[in-house]
Amino acid sequence: MDALITMVITGAIIGVIARFFMRGRQNISILWTIVCGAIGAAIGNWAAVQLGVAATAGIDWMRWILSVFAAMLTISLYLGMTGRK
Repeated sequence: MDALITMVITGAIIGVIARFFMRGRQNISILWTIVCGAIGAAIGNWAAVQLGVAATAGIDWMRWILSVFAAMLTISLYLGMTGRK
């Protein structure tokens, strides 16, 4: 149960940050923002491990940056698949 709550909170944070940095208006609900943010966080975590920057002292800035970029890509893919502008 704790993992689910953490995933929802992290997905919401990453999704909102990703939408903030994207150009234009995204016609996407808060639910899909959380889902895309959670997927982006998972992809960003995987990429950080692959690049060897996952374990750092302090805040994992690279992991967060990779997660936001992955969430931006995920939101773009969602918008492209659903035909929303």
